[in-house]
Amino acid sequence: MDGWLLLLVIVGAVVIAGFAKRLDLQVPLVLVAVGSVASFVPGLPRPALEPELLLGVILPPLLYSTALNFSFRSFTHNFRSIVRLGVGLVVITTVAVGYFSYWLVPELTLGAALVLGAVVAPPDAVAAVAVGRKLGLPARMMAILTGESLVNDAAALTLFTITVASVTGSRVGIDSPVLFFVYEVVGGVAVGYVLSRLVRFVRSRMADSALETVLGILVPFTAYLAAEQIHASGVLAVVTAGFVLGSARSGDAIPTRIQERHVWPTLDLLLETFVFAYMGLQLKFVIDDISREGLPVHHIFLYGLLVLALVMAVRPVMLFAGSALRRVYHRARSTDDAELTWRQNVVLSWAGMRGVVTLAAAAGVPFTTLAGDDFPGRGVIQAIAFTVAVGTLLIQGVTLPLVIRRLDISDPDEARHLDEQRALARQIARRAVEESLDEAMTTVEGTEAAEVVDRVRRVMVGRLRTEQDEDDQEKAARARSSGAVFDRWRRTALRRQREALLAARDAGDLDDEVLAAVLDGLDIEQAATETRLQRFMAERGRE
Repeated sequence: MDGWLLLLVIVGAVVIAGFAKRLDLQVPLVLVAVGSVASFVPGLPRPALEPELLLGVILPPLLYSTALNFSFRSFTHNFRSIVRLGVGLVVITTVAVGYFSYWLVPELTLGAALVLGAVVAPPDAVAAVAVGRKLGLPARMMAILTGESLVNDAAALTLFTITVASVTGSRVGIDSPVLFFVYEVVGGVAVGYVLSRLVRFVRSRMADSALETVLGILVPFTAYLAAEQIHASGVLAVVTAGFVLGSARSGDAIPTRIQERHVWPTLDLLLETFVFAYMGLQLKFVIDDISREGLPVHHIFLYGLLVLALVMAVRPVMLFAGSALRRVYHRARSTDDAELTWRQNVVLSWAGMRGVVTLAAAAGVPFTTLAGDDFPGRGVIQAIAFTVAVGTLLIQGVTLPLVIRRLDISDPDEARHLDEQRALARQIARRAVEESLDEAMTTVEGTEAAEVVDRVRRVMVGRLRTEQDEDDQEKAARARSSGAVFDRWRRTALRRQREALLAARDAGDLDDEVLAAVLDGLDIEQAATETRLQRFMAERGRE
């Protein structure tokens, strides 16, 4: 793909995304639609990227950012549901689509049909999570969707590697598919964990927030490539690194946390807009590929629509069947039934849009086998994969907001729990401030020092995020040194708050999501305090 065309696609996608947001439209759908129309512009060259570039450059930061901001506690709490969707449903979808396509499409052998199944199996939760967050999906459903998106790519790409090897006659290193899958999982997790611990060690000894942020940006690419070098799962390496470093973010420097809080959403938005625009721009060229192979275009896209229908049907069938079986099991064992409601299962069933992994895997199907023969039905696989990816976005993506609104799946218990957690966070923070300042009062001498501590108490308890206490101008003007003392004790109180909140999280009393929201406010307040202290010390040095 030429550099000028790549830049044009990125700039155009960003501009279109901006207008779509302003009009309150779903950005992925608008980008796909506009890209599809633009693909028919006369003389437009094909925007083709190597599949290694899609998987090795675009996918890792998207996964890493999600894992970095996703609560590992939520992941483990919903682990069974995540694995059922992220691994079990991917395997079932691969097999179902494979055998159906083998029966339906004459150009496909069974092996090639299973390759197609692996290509279209993994949903991309980017659009679904964005819609769910905007419309207030319950936290458990958001956790399941997010966790599924972190796991299913690894399962699908492993199946893709195995099925492609069976068609081409190549080796994957381990003959047993089960052992190969285990190796991919263990190897990927090990690489991600070791790399993240190493990065954590290095960053703890750096004193430059910009360099720490740059090192953090390099982590997902390094983890992915390192795991792929030993033929392990690069996806799981990236996810593991994100979990490990995300759980340790509270120990990073304040400026580093603030920088990364803006860097990753910006990078995510850039990559996501490019991916959806790139997806739409493939339409005309997929049609051209089918025509060059002498295949009837309308037949191939009809096959694609039938496979699309099957893909959309497998997910709800498996979700509802599995939920029903588990309810029967719980009743037979007289255990608590923690299953999702039927309304929640409907929403999860409808949140199965395909995305970047489907496109990259389809583009990565080899042209020939080891024997030099053409890969059976490669053009058909790409056309059907494109139809499924775009079809799920246009059908499920357009209607998902309506489904969520009509079913009204809000969880009152969850809302009460969130209110209780926020109240607990405020109580812990207030107690930490009071204990810190009570300790300070026992060590200070003089009326002026006591007044400064009292001022810190009022500002901290009120959570005022200003550079100085607007209600106490006289004390602020008394002496510049008292302002520095104020900021030092305020910094100590902030640190005590952070330590108390983290201790409550580690003890299991406070949820990660609530903790993150509270720490965001503490970061901003502490950054302002540190800035004033640095300015005061610099002015003292000039004097």
